[in-house]
Amino acid sequence: MPRPARQLLSKSYYHIMARGNNRNKVFRSDADYQYYLKKLREYKEELPFDLFHYCLMPNHIHFLIRTQKATDFSLFMKKINLSYFHYFRNKYDWVGHFWQDRFKSQAVGKDSYFIQCGKYIELNPVRKGLCEKPDDYGFSSFRYYFCGESNDLLTEDFFFTEMGKSGEERQRCYQELIVDEELVKSYKKSVWGVGYSKYLESRKRKNNLDQ
Repeated sequence: MPRPARQLLSKSYYHIMARGNNRNKVFRSDADYQYYLKKLREYKEELPFDLFHYCLMPNHIHFLIRTQKATDFSLFMKKINLSYFHYFRNKYDWVGHFWQDRFKSQAVGKDSYFIQCGKYIELNPVRKGLCEKPDDYGFSSFRYYFCGESNDLLTEDFFFTEMGKSGEERQRCYQELIVDEELVKSYKKSVWGVGYSKYLESRKRKNNLDQ
């Protein structure tokens, strides 16, 4: 039975995830991460989209993006996943299915959830015990927002831009940003991303009560 067409829209915001098949590691060395980032840069130039936050984990990747052309982004994911698969297969003599199905996409609203989602993505290495502090991890966008480290892959998060007049002020605010518990709960569901609509509903009710 053919798979249904992926419902991506142009000029829209998504949390993207791709995972190794059976949760197998897709990155085994620093060189693997660097190769993936190199291909990310190449294909992103060919098939443009806005990348606001990302994190490469040993067995999966996270992007927070805005599509330009939805078809271009789907092609981008196809090309980078295939290219990296060939690299990994040749380097490690890999046999079998490499990625778990197609990439997953969860629509994200352009509201305060957005930057919290970005920081939540970047805190993955700490939650998984890969490092004590997120700025110790070199394969995410965290250092750009926290330390002001240059990163030509990124389009600056629009909420981050509004956090202060200076880079130091924005970085300090980002450090202090608390990720809403409702967001955390939504990503602990058995089905990835479930709970976002409930999160928006709870935020709307809270805003109505505060008015």
